[in-house]
Amino acid sequence: MLFLVLISGVSHAQDYWIYRDSINGPPRTAMMAFELNGEGYVVGGADFFEFKRTMYSYDLEQDDWDNEEKIGGDAGMGLGRASGVAMSANGKAYVGLGGGSVEFFKDFWQYDPETESWSQMADFSGTARREAIGFSIDSTIFVGTGIDQFGLRHDFWKYEPYLNTWTQLSDFGGEKRRDAVGYRMGGKGYVGTGVGSTGYLVDFWEYDPIADSWTQKADFPGTPRHGAVGFGVFPNAYIALGEDNAFEYKDDVWEYNYFGDVWAQKTDFEGAGRSQSIAFVVDNRIFVGGGYNGQYYDDFYEYSYVLSSDAYNTELFAPYPNPTTDYLVIDLPENNPEFVNVFDVNGRNIPVVMDAYVGNGARLDFRNLSPGYYFVEIQNGNEKEVYKICFYSNS
Repeated sequence: MLFLVLISGVSHAQDYWIYRDSINGPPRTAMMAFELNGEGYVVGGADFFEFKRTMYSYDLEQDDWDNEEKIGGDAGMGLGRASGVAMSANGKAYVGLGGGSVEFFKDFWQYDPETESWSQMADFSGTARREAIGFSIDSTIFVGTGIDQFGLRHDFWKYEPYLNTWTQLSDFGGEKRRDAVGYRMGGKGYVGTGVGSTGYLVDFWEYDPIADSWTQKADFPGTPRHGAVGFGVFPNAYIALGEDNAFEYKDDVWEYNYFGDVWAQKTDFEGAGRSQSIAFVVDNRIFVGGGYNGQYYDDFYEYSYVLSSDAYNTELFAPYPNPTTDYLVIDLPENNPEFVNVFDVNGRNIPVVMDAYVGNGARLDFRNLSPGYYFVEIQNGNEKEVYKICFYSNS
C-alpha cells in the first residue's frame, strides 16, 4: 500500500529533464505526434530537403524507436507534410491537414496499428489549412484555428470516427490564429499562444465539449510566442519552447494548474531553445523533441515533473483518513462546505455522496468508487483547497 502526502504541502522534489534515444530519421521540424496503445508516435515533418511522410514509434520501456508504415502506405507519394494535426481515438490514430506538395491540405487519414495500414477518411469539412490545432477527448476528435489561402481562422470542428463525419462547433473563443498549442487535459481541451492579426499571443482558453463552450483562463505568463508545444497531465498543463516576439528561440517551461488557474515557471528544457517541436504524453510520462532554431533537431527528452505547490493553500480542512477505505471526513469548524468536487486522475468529475457527520463536519462516501487516487476540491467561503486522496477497498 502506497501512502502519499496531501498536495497542500510543499513539494520535496525538483522537476528535471532526461535525455532519451534520438528520433529515427533525419533531424526535422513541424512533425505531428500522438500516443497510441502505450507508445508515442511521430509522423511527417520537414527538413532542408523535403516534406516527410515517414512515421516512427517510441517504446518507453526499451527507450528505442521503430520504423512504421508511412502515411498512405505504398500509394502515398505526395502526402508528405508538416504543420498538420495528429491524435488518437478508439485505438486508432488520425493525421491530416498541414502543408507539403501543396500549400494547404484538408485530407484526413486513419492509421490502424493492428493491420499497420492507412485508410483515407472523410476530408476535413473546413477549408484546407496548416498550423491548426487538434486533440481528442474520449472518442471524439476536435480540430480548429490555423491559416488557409484566405488568412487566419478561428472556426472549430469535431470529427466522429465511427460515423466518419465532421460537424462545425462554436468558434474558438479567442481571436483568429495559427501555430498555437492545442491539447487535452482531463476531459477538456486547451488552446493558447500563436500568431494572430494583432501579433504574437499569450491568451489561454479552456474548451468544454459537453457545453460546446470556451472559457478564457489566466494568460500564459511567458513572452508571446508561436510554435510552442503543449501537454497536460491532470491537474497540470504545460506550455514550453517556441519562438517569441523578439524572434528568440525559447527553452522555458511553464505549468498551469487547473484548480488554481495560475501559472508557475518550471525547469528549463534541457536542449537548445527551439520552435516547431513535438510533445506527447504516454502513461502520464511526458516527452518532447525535434524542432528548429536555425538548425534541425532529432534529440528527444523526457520531462520528470512534480506537482506544483504554488496553487494550494495550507491544510485548512484536514480531510481524514488518507488513505481511506470507505469515507473521507472533512473538518469544518463552522458550517458545511459551499461545494465539494471529486476528480479522478484523468480530470473527470466523479459523483460522490456527501452527508452530514457528527459534529461540525461532513463526509464523502467513496465506497462505490474504483480503488485509486482522487483529487478533492473543497470550497468554504473564500477558502479553497485541493487534496490528493488515496482510496482502496477492503472488499
